[in-house]
Amino acid sequence: MRKNSIKNTRINEEVLRKLSEIIHGSIKDPRINPMTSVVSVEVAPDLKTCKAYISVLGDAQSQKDTLAGLRSAEGYIRHSLAKTVNLRNTPQITFIIDQSIEYGVRMSHFIDEVNKNNSQTQAEPDSMDDGSSEEPDSSQFIN
Repeated sequence: MRKNSIKNTRINEEVLRKLSEIIHGSIKDPRINPMTSVVSVEVAPDLKTCKAYISVLGDAQSQKDTLAGLRSAEGYIRHSLAKTVNLRNTPQITFIIDQSIEYGVRMSHFIDEVNKNNSQTQAEPDSMDDGSSEEPDSSQFIN
């Protein structure tokens, strides 16, 4: 099976959905932040390994704790995944923190700040106005 085949894409989507259900529904570890989401999943074509990209809304310590909680519950998660998803092999899951959502929120905040500063500078009157007209003298262009 090729990496970007339709079958691999369907497996990725199914594993993502089931992982999300398992993390939110049946894991009781207090280290796992309730605002944890599975952003994407990449299952290898041979179904032996899986990279699960996790996004955690919170500070760096909350992200570390959530990652530690997920890694300690990896056996349970894999067992639950084997029960719910019918695959020839149940992949070994590697959890990776995904910073893309946090990065996007931060960039959006910066863009809003620049737009706000830009609109304030346009609203202020020009103090450099000396009363001269903006158009050049037309006598300069006559031959």
